[in-house]
Amino acid sequence: MSKEINDEGRTRYQQRSKRKKTNFILNGLIIVVILLIVFVSYSIFHTNDEKNADKNKDSDTKTGQQASGDKETASSTTGSDNTDENTTTEEEEEEESEDGEVVTEGGSDSNVIKTIENSSWQPVGTTQTGEHVASYSEGVDWNEQIKALSYATGLDSGNMTLWFLGNNNQDPHKSIGTVSSKDKSEKYRVYIEWVDGSGWKPTKVEEIKDLNIR
Repeated sequence: MSKEINDEGRTRYQQRSKRKKTNFILNGLIIVVILLIVFVSYSIFHTNDEKNADKNKDSDTKTGQQASGDKETASSTTGSDNTDENTTTEEEEEEESEDGEVVTEGGSDSNVIKTIENSSWQPVGTTQTGEHVASYSEGVDWNEQIKALSYATGLDSGNMTLWFLGNNNQDPHKSIGTVSSKDKSEKYRVYIEWVDGSGWKPTKVEEIKDLNIR
């Protein structure tokens, strides 16, 4: 009787032990399955993130290339516009210089505002014959020099005051004169030279600030 009881107890103990082992194995398998699910899920999401990152990089690269292309196009357009503007400016300068006049800022000294030279200036003519001798007193040569000063500056002789007229650099064929309008709003220093048989010819006009400086 006691032997049967012992056998029955042993059997129950063995069954409980088997159940515990079975439960332990099942729990272990469940944990392994969960870990596998987590790992697979992580792998899938990580791969998707990398793909999205690559797509974003590609998109950024394309956007950058497009922006660069737009800049190059804009630069090309601007360059074309600048070329057109430069061409227009050069054409305007050519038109302005068609009459032969060249105007530059400043001149031979600090009293000069601007210098005017004109290749179209011509001798004013002369009634003198024979060997020419410049004269700086009243007479034919003096009057012809005054005429050349008026011609070069555009001042009418009736609206022009002569402040100085004399030899230029000790050259017998060159003179220099200082004139102004009657109201002194226009003041000029004029360089003229003698052309045999044709008279005095202007070579340069300087617009000046002060009449007291020759």
